[in-house]
Amino acid sequence: MLAKLNLSTNIINYSEPTSAYIHIPFCRRRCYYCDFPVSIVGDRLHGENSGTMSHYVEALCQEITSTNTSSKPLKTIFFGGGTPSLLSVNQLQKIIDTLKLQFGIVNDAEISIEIDPGTFSLEQLQGYCVAGVNRVSLGVQAFQPELLKICGRSHTVEDIYTAIEIVRTVKVPSFSLDLISGLPYQTLAQWQDSLEQVVAIAPNHISIYDLQIEPGTAFNRYYQAGEQPLPTDDMTAQMYRTAQQVLTSAGYEHYEISNYAQLQHQCRHNSVYWHNQPYYGFGMGATSYVQGQRFTRPRKTQEYYQWVKDYIAAHGVLNCLQTSSNDVLLETLMLGLRLSEGISLATLAQQFGVETVAKIWQCLQPYYQQGWVELVGTDQLRLTDPEGFLFSNTVLARLFHQLGSEIG
Repeated sequence: MLAKLNLSTNIINYSEPTSAYIHIPFCRRRCYYCDFPVSIVGDRLHGENSGTMSHYVEALCQEITSTNTSSKPLKTIFFGGGTPSLLSVNQLQKIIDTLKLQFGIVNDAEISIEIDPGTFSLEQLQGYCVAGVNRVSLGVQAFQPELLKICGRSHTVEDIYTAIEIVRTVKVPSFSLDLISGLPYQTLAQWQDSLEQVVAIAPNHISIYDLQIEPGTAFNRYYQAGEQPLPTDDMTAQMYRTAQQVLTSAGYEHYEISNYAQLQHQCRHNSVYWHNQPYYGFGMGATSYVQGQRFTRPRKTQEYYQWVKDYIAAHGVLNCLQTSSNDVLLETLMLGLRLSEGISLATLAQQFGVETVAKIWQCLQPYYQQGWVELVGTDQLRLTDPEGFLFSNTVLARLFHQLGSEIG
């Protein structure tokens, strides 16, 4: 199998980015599981009525216009947060116009925005679509009132269905919906019910995230991983298997470890991350990956504003370390093995050498025998679905330990 890979070694192509992530940090309140960089604005002043938000949009646009550009226009734009649907239509339009002026945007670009139930109106979403948005990701998380309350979510189940009706009325070209499994007190019956409701709603795309207890969050103060009232590891594994069975039976492709899509509705922007391709990041706490360099902006508002001033003064030049060849390898494996298509061994050999591919294959032999890893044809290496995906952390930990010590 490996003898056919007679390719050159250590060729890393730092192409120019054609994707941009825009971080909008504002939230009504912080969810109890959230460790993202957010700024709490409460229930009253949003959009252009909020001086805080207007100031942020101005700084964000200044950062964009100060960024050194290539000749390649953007193919994907993703507004994440936070709660980007707290932006007014004019504020969103200003950011998109700034991106278009600085980089250009292709005619068929995927422009996504995360929206939360209860934070937007019919007229607002119509305005977003006129501005260029053609994909929305609705943060539902759960369909049970008691679980929404446990999570600290600001919306109700009624808000969820109102939001879905607005999305349908506007006829947004691509509609994604998010759920979280492994929540405190969550039962398998509740999870099954949520999945059935999602199938009945029939969004184009579904993201299923397993709860992670992150340091500094409210959940980290209330709960300990692996202990009640959190579901057991066996229960969360069963939730994962149940989601895979229910959603694939309903016709969704399980194309990434946490994501399911109808035909031609895979998230093009997130695929840039999973293929370890370059991208711009703008806004508080956002990360860029440009010319082999990763850089994360400050996570606090005032520190970000000062950073933007320094960035403008430096004419858009960032001083950060080049990502090493071994780091690129480990990132490529970590991200690529999240995909159902897996990773091409020929491509790995071209980038990192035949000897490295041989070490990867040797490292994965126990998991190949166990049925967690498989080889499609002679070239495509991937984790099995669902068992390989379930134990991906175990597989990746071995790869990182083995390759980090042997190749670093």
